[in-house]
Amino acid sequence: MIKRTLYFGNPAYLRCLNDQLQIEIPGAGMLPEKDRTTTIPIEDIGVVILDHSQITITHHLMHRLLENNCAIITSDDKHMPTGMMLNLDGNTLQQERFEAQLQASVPLKKQLWAQTITAKILNQASILKSKKIKHDNMLHWASSVKSGDAANHEARAAAYYWQNLFPEDMFFSRDPDGPSPNNLLNYGYAILRAITARALAGSGLLVTLGIFHRNRYNAYCLADDIMEPYRPYVDKEVLAIVDKNPQANELTRELKAQLLSIPVIDVQINGQSSPLMLAIQQSAASLAKCFLGESRKVIYPEM
Repeated sequence: MIKRTLYFGNPAYLRCLNDQLQIEIPGAGMLPEKDRTTTIPIEDIGVVILDHSQITITHHLMHRLLENNCAIITSDDKHMPTGMMLNLDGNTLQQERFEAQLQASVPLKKQLWAQTITAKILNQASILKSKKIKHDNMLHWASSVKSGDAANHEARAAAYYWQNLFPEDMFFSRDPDGPSPNNLLNYGYAILRAITARALAGSGLLVTLGIFHRNRYNAYCLADDIMEPYRPYVDKEVLAIVDKNPQANELTRELKAQLLSIPVIDVQINGQSSPLMLAIQQSAASLAKCFLGESRKVIYPEM
């Protein structure tokens, strides 16, 4: 089932009533009764984004959302996602899977990382191909990735990819703190990170313990690993925005709405078409099987 992504960018009072998220809008007293509140079944919600300082959310609602494996994202004063809450008990076999993940051998993790980087570079190459940009070198790098990507083909591919992805007159450089469209990419990646973390938690995995990413200050290392092959789907959405409106410097509500559609983008995975949110669940489930010794391959999408 495709879960909904809800964005709240105005003052609102959010509470739980009869397993429904009830939305009350302040100052709506003059509106007809049917327009004063809105209710949404909690079981239909996958991600909630809180992007206003005057949003009030009850503890009971947070409890019910997390209990249903919903990711809750909060934003800062610049309207960029800054925090996330996840369910701590997302799978009935969680202890068993935690233990298998903690005991995963270094060679296994290196193999999984090589698969991840190969899939990422191939998807990046597909985007360049769609723009009729030379990409044979990308295919060569993807085929040359070895265990652990010791030769760092990911960095080579990234340097070439970002140099050619956007129009030359934009002089684009990928820098999270740089000018637009970096802000659009940051926002899209934040959404992607949330749904990846949600899928991993739902598969009973420890989101903090990555297969490659290691940072004492990063609570979502595994999400940062597994989302890598999915990043080009965000890039494609941002590229479409830039092609349509090269002057799109500000992260407007309309652009946020477009990026919030990322979870329902159709992707090809395991020979079938699937919404991106469900595809990531397949990737997470296959990763859990790798840790348990039931498989040797993570299932990733192909563009």
